[in-house]
Amino acid sequence: MKAGIVGLPNVGKSTLFNCLSNAKAQSANFPFCTIEPNVGVVNVPDQRLLKLEELVDPERVIPATVEIVDIAGLVKGASKGEGLGNQFLGNIRETDAILHVLRCFEDDNIVHVDGSIDPIRDKETIDMELQLKDLETADKKLEKVKRAARTGNKEAQKEEAALLKVKSGLEAGKSVRAIDLTEDERKEFIAPLQFITDKPVMYVCNVDEGAAVDGNEHVERVRKAVAEQNAEVLVLAVGTEADITELDDFEERQMFLQDIGLEEPGSAKLIRGAYKLLDLQTYFTAGVKEVRAWTIPVGSSAPQAAGVIHTDFEKGFIRAEVIAYDEYVSFGSEAKVKEAGKMRVEGKDYIVKDGDVMHFRFNV
Repeated sequence: MKAGIVGLPNVGKSTLFNCLSNAKAQSANFPFCTIEPNVGVVNVPDQRLLKLEELVDPERVIPATVEIVDIAGLVKGASKGEGLGNQFLGNIRETDAILHVLRCFEDDNIVHVDGSIDPIRDKETIDMELQLKDLETADKKLEKVKRAARTGNKEAQKEEAALLKVKSGLEAGKSVRAIDLTEDERKEFIAPLQFITDKPVMYVCNVDEGAAVDGNEHVERVRKAVAEQNAEVLVLAVGTEADITELDDFEERQMFLQDIGLEEPGSAKLIRGAYKLLDLQTYFTAGVKEVRAWTIPVGSSAPQAAGVIHTDFEKGFIRAEVIAYDEYVSFGSEAKVKEAGKMRVEGKDYIVKDGDVMHFRFNV
């Protein structure tokens, strides 16, 4: 699962990517310095993993990860191929969620492609380009569906009705995620078309250090603008976060954070937010060899969760032995949980809960 970082040129995308992945994507004060999408596999911060490590004392600990893609800056006309438009739109279509970086800081030394700081205008520029591309997708599909609908095909008529709703919404400046569609319409007709503006989105307001805790007027404008959308807003001082990641010493990093009034790096909140945005959750395996966080989609069954470890685990699934994370911590060890009769045995229909500590029995 991938989350793509998008935005206009020079809003802080590559600097943010570097913070998240510790990769060194080129970060320069001019447009299009990121031409090929940089991909980073980023650890998901999780205090529960640290607690399990403390209790189990394993040989190694492996956190959950999420893939972050840094995509070239978009400009007006991208939907018609301006700038790196076609490449940008192709790259973003391949992601599962969008981290939309908006410049919410003033700095005369960093140029803005439109000459002034206005995150709402910037947001609308990108939204419009993505909506225009989605409109193109909807129109192409409608051409085919209408022919089938005219012959009396009931399914085609349903699809046509859903696509006409999408077309009308896009023409009115709405993103697909904000268009009023039934659950069935979304699942049957809309999801297969992979509309760009149907992807979940988080708006990352890039502020200066002084606004890292409480935000500023630009951030408030963004919050109001997206209040009715299904979207998250996160405030992040990306330049400051970059300075923090340069420090090798953990205590120095903590002191830096305390000085500006933060309990943890904003990048950690963003990574967890991206994980949530992708509708993912974590379960754990815990033994002396390894304590590990495994990533699964929310709503996964026990066999599906087992299949993430190995396909044989899913094929030959017999049962899952499950301990709720809180009970594992409360009793202090697997053995004590068993003694207290708190380990559950679950079958194929069990839906895994976030934080479950699991052990699978299988036979192939």
